[in-house]
Amino acid sequence: MNPRKILFADDDPEIREVLRLLLESEGYDVVEASNGAEVLRIMDETVDLVILDVMMPDLGGFLVCSEIRKRSPVPILFLTAKSQDSDKTLGFSVGGDDYLVKPFSCSEIVSRVKALLRRYCEYGAKNEEAGNIVKVPCGIEIDTSQCSVRMSGRDVVLTDIEYRILLLLATHPRKVFSSQNIYESVWNEPFFYSSNNTVMVHIRNIRRKLGDDNQNSRIIQTVWGRGYRIG
Repeated sequence: MNPRKILFADDDPEIREVLRLLLESEGYDVVEASNGAEVLRIMDETVDLVILDVMMPDLGGFLVCSEIRKRSPVPILFLTAKSQDSDKTLGFSVGGDDYLVKPFSCSEIVSRVKALLRRYCEYGAKNEEAGNIVKVPCGIEIDTSQCSVRMSGRDVVLTDIEYRILLLLATHPRKVFSSQNIYESVWNEPFFYSSNNTVMVHIRNIRRKLGDDNQNSRIIQTVWGRGYRIG
């Protein structure tokens, strides 16, 4: 099997070198970029994970993420010195999958990288079992062989995390999932209080992409005090 390919962007050459050596020691193929424009030039279907520094000159990490999301569901991990919840919320809202605040330990970033790649490459959007179409009466069709979503005949581009949340809800229609249920099922990590906001942001993104704007007849319904369900 070919090594997983990671595209890493940071304008600090010392950080790039340290992280490249660390990830290569774990067996990954690492491609470096020094700015956002270079990321967009390099980015292609062979990349399995993107790591973006948020504060890059020219094109920042959030803007680069938005551009990548127009063409790929590849997992994106942000690295940043900003630790405010509002910054994390913005990172998730533009399509990021995880968010790591500097300084971080080597073991922490390696564990985050392994978790994202495992979800995406082993049992996520890059390797679903073939042959199943999940249909929801509201017009959603999920092709698990292609990890594609259609809504009333139009293609809907979701990130890996968004796709897995939607698939979870769609395969259990009318069942109410709490934020904790969703987080632990999709992220495979322990749920903390701040995780609730993470789930809310992703639900909001899914609704926007589905055109699910009518609060009185939403496809993904909020059951106040309990969680979410597909209506």
